[in-house]
Amino acid sequence: MSRPLSVQLYSVRDALAADREGTLARLAAMGFGAVEPFDVRTDPDGLRRLADDLGLTVSSTHAGPLLDADPEPALEGVARLGTDLAIVPGGIPHEEFTSLDGLKRTADRLNGIAERAAPLGIRVGYHNHWWEIEPDVDGRHALEVLADLLAPDVFLEVDTYWAAVGGADVAALLGRLGDRVLALHVKDGPGIKGEPHVAVGTGAMPVPDILAASPGTWRIVEFDACAGDLFAELAASRAYVTALEAA
Repeated sequence: MSRPLSVQLYSVRDALAADREGTLARLAAMGFGAVEPFDVRTDPDGLRRLADDLGLTVSSTHAGPLLDADPEPALEGVARLGTDLAIVPGGIPHEEFTSLDGLKRTADRLNGIAERAAPLGIRVGYHNHWWEIEPDVDGRHALEVLADLLAPDVFLEVDTYWAAVGGADVAALLGRLGDRVLALHVKDGPGIKGEPHVAVGTGAMPVPDILAASPGTWRIVEFDACAGDLFAELAASRAYVTALEAA
């Protein structure tokens, strides 16, 4: 694994709100080398300082406000966090992914944001859920059609779990998307909507095949929900992914 293993901070959102410094320190002590923030508006300078002090890289950040009429404040927050990868984590109506016209509108929107970001040295990406995978558009998953419509510099962060829930053979999908993918959300669970996630390597996901299909990309562990001890599950996930990629 050439890059440090990252963790999406949404996983620890409650702990982060109660004790940001202590939570980040706990993740660093656990062995994570990077974090992916989800809020570019709330004290990005302070978060960056804490990450730097703890030796944590900011791998990328989710930046929903990029979809605002004026994306400049969000782009400023991304720059302050110290990453050049800004990811739209959703927020586009699901219906846009059910037709070619909708996908063209979505691509135009993302490409326009990317044009605004480029002068700042920031690349814009898109993060999927299941609703970009389930629709069949011209015989392909909607996300694949979208990828062909995006400008070359616009990348994808593939949420591997939601891609599987949406019906994709994730390893095959990653192979087809190739260099368009710069980051993966690595998570595990039963593969059922609404069910909590489990430690990576203990659920239904074929994690070894998935990681092998996308070498060199950022690996970002995430829990949307966890029925057990979240920090224990994060530690187990880190240990599994680290051992798997060291083998």
